[in-house]
Amino acid sequence: MSQQKPIHVIGGGLAGSEAAWQIARAGVPVILHEMRPERMTEAHQGDGLAELVCSNSFRSDDAQASAVGLLHEEMRRCGSLIMTAADANKVPAGGALAMDRDGFSEHVGDALAAEPLVELARGEIAGLPPREWDNVIIATGPLTSPGLASAISELTGAEHLAFFDAIAPIIYADSVDLDRAWFQSRYDKPGPGGTGKDYLNCPLTKSQYEAFIAALLAGDVTEFHDWERDTPYFEGCLPIEVMAERGPETLRYGPMKPVGLTNAHQPTEKPYAVVQLRQDNAQGTLYNLVGFQTKLKHGAQVEILRTIPGLENARFARLGGIHRNTFLNSPALLDGTCRLRAQPRLRFAGQMTGVEGYVESAAMGLLTGRFAVADRLGQTPDLPPPTTSMGTLLGHITGTARHRDGKALDFQPMNANFGLFPLLQPPVKKKLRKAAYGERALADLTAWLV
Repeated sequence: MSQQKPIHVIGGGLAGSEAAWQIARAGVPVILHEMRPERMTEAHQGDGLAELVCSNSFRSDDAQASAVGLLHEEMRRCGSLIMTAADANKVPAGGALAMDRDGFSEHVGDALAAEPLVELARGEIAGLPPREWDNVIIATGPLTSPGLASAISELTGAEHLAFFDAIAPIIYADSVDLDRAWFQSRYDKPGPGGTGKDYLNCPLTKSQYEAFIAALLAGDVTEFHDWERDTPYFEGCLPIEVMAERGPETLRYGPMKPVGLTNAHQPTEKPYAVVQLRQDNAQGTLYNLVGFQTKLKHGAQVEILRTIPGLENARFARLGGIHRNTFLNSPALLDGTCRLRAQPRLRFAGQMTGVEGYVESAAMGLLTGRFAVADRLGQTPDLPPPTTSMGTLLGHITGTARHRDGKALDFQPMNANFGLFPLLQPPVKKKLRKAAYGERALADLTAWLV
């Protein structure tokens, strides 16, 4: 056992689990604190580490065409536990990397349990960590316990920014009518672990789509508490009924777009809209409705979703829901290695910093774990190249993206995207640009890892 003083990581989600892994693999002891099951949250189902609360997808796995796919590859090359678990538990999902929820969580938990430098401590940290904890990563995510959240707010002197995040329903696969639905990935793209027939597709005619939109707009929705009413939604995860309120065609150009799909039952008739379902577990017995996060009441969900062709007799393993997420005004509060300026012994990681998405959160856990190790060993933390997907996310939350034309920008959660990347020099033609971003990033990452 190492004689080093342990680093404390608070929160056993994707970011905290990844941070703990990186610390232990660097030869430094770490205590990973997880409050579940002593105190549960509004969204978690169990007490497993790295539980996938919302979707089971890490989105695109294409490092040549997607910033999040590039982030996957960068993390793999950094020895990411989260990516190893995802790859080991993937299920068919077209061009996306999706995984069996239980298998993924168990993989992460088993790996950390087998690591001798990791100690798992169950129980809530209800306020600021004790003073003797001199190197702490807070990775409690958007559902931080009230006591700790209040202590952080009091310490920073700044209110949390907040937004709502919603959960999509999950359906038993054997309750889908395959005389109406068919298996196909968009443009027949197989992706990791897939065959090109990875999604269940339910087609709607124009009249069916219009009736569905009308039902959404008329459906009973969850009533918010007074303290929640002014909280904005995150634009990347809008409830379907909120999208419908923005215009009758919004869903048809979003999660219900019919492009790249041919109805196997009526190949000459192009669907007006399509609902896609993605495999949610390794057995293929559960499928989630892609992009169908919702704040509809449960009774309304069942009634409205069963109007979709193929889902008339759908049985639901989980209905959609909504919860309030919180994140810090990180550019004003954190330094370049995610330490809290007001108390540098505290570092923040994951979604609470203002990155959005599973992989982005885990990437911040990966980086902060490495930064914390450098501090413990008396070294200067080595920042990732700003040309990498990890580097652009770090720059976003620590302030490099705070201003445009001399004016301060409102800080909002951000997914990995090529809009954050420094421009290519010399310029590259648009159709080649994404691949060029990826090639530059991986070359610079390789040099950084040496």
